[in-house]
Amino acid sequence: MMTSSSSAAVERDGTEGAGSGGARPTGPGGPRSHAALTTEHGQTRIADAVVGKIAGLAAREIPGVYSMGTGFARRMGQLRSLVPGSTETDAAAQGVSVEVGERETAVDLDVVTWYGQSIVEVTEAVRSNVIERVEGMTGLRVVEVNINVDDIYVEGQDDNEPSQSRVQ
Repeated sequence: MMTSSSSAAVERDGTEGAGSGGARPTGPGGPRSHAALTTEHGQTRIADAVVGKIAGLAAREIPGVYSMGTGFARRMGQLRSLVPGSTETDAAAQGVSVEVGERETAVDLDVVTWYGQSIVEVTEAVRSNVIERVEGMTGLRVVEVNINVDDIYVEGQDDNEPSQSRVQ
């Protein structure tokens, strides 16, 4: 995802990040989980999970995105939503995988779109919004946003609805 030159210059604290859903990039210092933004006045660390949550919420803001994640992840998200006290933002990073460097980040998204929506238009709007939100909120430069459309949601075909028989 990221260029080897930016990956080699990444400064990390070496702690394991909390669940953005993807494999954790590793380097010479062990697992990476925080971006380090250093100025003359101090250092700011941004966890991968934070970037993942921002990207997930930004993707969900776009009309045409029904849900996020692969089939199994969506099922687990449905179960998680049934737990008392859970909120929509608890699953914000579902379907999101990020790689965060010192100054750059790359994002991978798994989305489900609505039937009838232009997949090209929806994914371009998602890509644009994710870049705008992540760069605006973190100061990191987004080098790429890869989107995998896993499924298309057809209204009325809920798993919870009983299927009607053709014969009686």
